Amino acid sequence: MSVEKELQSLRGDIEAIKARNRRVETDKAWETSKTRALFIALVTFALAFLFMILIDEREPFWKALAGSLAYLASTTTYGMLKKWWLKKKNKP
Repeated sequence: MSVEKELQSLRGDIEAIKARNRRVETDKAWETSKTRALFIALVTFALAFLFMILIDEREPFWKALAGSLAYLASTTTYGMLKKWWLKKKNKP
């Protein structure tokens, strides 16, 4: 293989890696986004509320809301917990 072809191949490989990194970064941004967490909480609330109405549960709104708020609390505190844990783990 000529040097020029090898350089061209390496450039293609580098571009493929950069494109993959962009996709991974975008996926990570979505996984940690407030939009995703809020959407999941809203869908969870709606499904739990509907289920509780179907089974004739008392106070379905508040019971469904409790689960959704607990989910939001856990996802919003996850970052803080992770930072605390990493700081404690990396302490000399």
